[in-house]
Amino acid sequence: MLALCVQLAPAQTLREAVDASILAYPSIRVSDEQLKAAAANITLARTAWLPRTDFLGQVNRATRNNVYGLLLPQSTIPNISGPVNPVNDLGSVWGTAVGLLVSWEPFDFGLRGASLDVAEASRNRAQASLERTRFEVAALAADAYLTALAADQTSIAAEAQVKRARAVGEIVRALAKAELRPGADVSRNESEIAVAEIQAAQARNAIQQSRVTLHQLTGKDIQPVAGAITTMVPDAAPTTVNLANNPYAREQATSVAEAEARRRVIDRSYYPRFILQGASYARGTGANPDGSTPGGAAGLGPNIYNWAVGLTVTFPAMDLPAIHARKEIAEHQRAAEAARYDQLVTDLSAKVETARNQLETARRVLELMPRQLEAARASEAQASARYRAGLGTMVEVAEAQRILTQAEIDSALARLNVWRAMLQIAAAAGDLKPFLDQVH
Repeated sequence: MLALCVQLAPAQTLREAVDASILAYPSIRVSDEQLKAAAANITLARTAWLPRTDFLGQVNRATRNNVYGLLLPQSTIPNISGPVNPVNDLGSVWGTAVGLLVSWEPFDFGLRGASLDVAEASRNRAQASLERTRFEVAALAADAYLTALAADQTSIAAEAQVKRARAVGEIVRALAKAELRPGADVSRNESEIAVAEIQAAQARNAIQQSRVTLHQLTGKDIQPVAGAITTMVPDAAPTTVNLANNPYAREQATSVAEAEARRRVIDRSYYPRFILQGASYARGTGANPDGSTPGGAAGLGPNIYNWAVGLTVTFPAMDLPAIHARKEIAEHQRAAEAARYDQLVTDLSAKVETARNQLETARRVLELMPRQLEAARASEAQASARYRAGLGTMVEVAEAQRILTQAEIDSALARLNVWRAMLQIAAAAGDLKPFLDQVH
């Protein structure tokens, strides 16, 4: 089914394959959703400046036996307000309560702003991660496209070897039939034909595998165009590279900034908190201060009203040692992210230099390949002529054909290797545009 799809697929350029991968690859959608979540987190952080409003409504039926004494803070025994009951009466009354509490922190010594900075730094890191993922997928798609072209070129050379081996086979069988050559030459030629057919089958399998990889990255059945990439040589690579603009480096730089923002939050933690509070509430009860109970529905509605306005100040006096420890942890985390950035830039620089060396070697090989190919063709022609004249052996012909096939493969791949080295430089530099502009 895949082979059929590949045959029917329209030819597409390398740039079209790269564009398709950016739109289709699932990991890009994952990063995009993570970016949206980080952006929503900024909106959440901004809500910290809004006043907090809590509403309460309650209806209960309970006894009213209140006693003197202390209860340590707990969440199990309900509180009872009012005077102590002189007798232990298990009769119950209605009670109601409604209330509204508004709390607002007018200033916080920069804590909320620092928390907002963390959210924005997380959003920036998510944005950088999305850009890095897009770049990574685009580079993989470009490399897969070149691999597919290399598989195509290798298959062409392998099929040419099959044709040569079969052509020699016709000559060998004719000479053997005329008893001008031993019958063993026919068997040797059949072996060479089988080897060539196996190589051609392996080359066709490589084509299918390369198409699978392209389909995985782009979501399409792409047939590479053997155009400018296989006919022209790219211009020289840029002499200077700004590694700080590499998507990998930018992503790590945002990680450093996020770690620094988290450390600033800790710096703003050891300050008093000032909270303005306003409350309005009402209570209703079915019990009187003298212990009597009106009965009926008394207490089902509020009958005592109050309001209050005040300022609450809290200060974590004993949190200083813990804050110092948290600050030290945050500083080490920031330093670790900064060290990762330095290591990343060092690794990228080494990749650029390695790719430059590969490009220089690939260009030199490309210059020498015409001589090798011409010599291999001449050698194959001479070996075939010597064999027909009875001066050479089948072994010499087979060896010359193998050398010619390898020379044809090397010649076909030499130009692609130059483009691949250019792609590696672009990938290490973090900018595929100059590379894509050359391949058209």
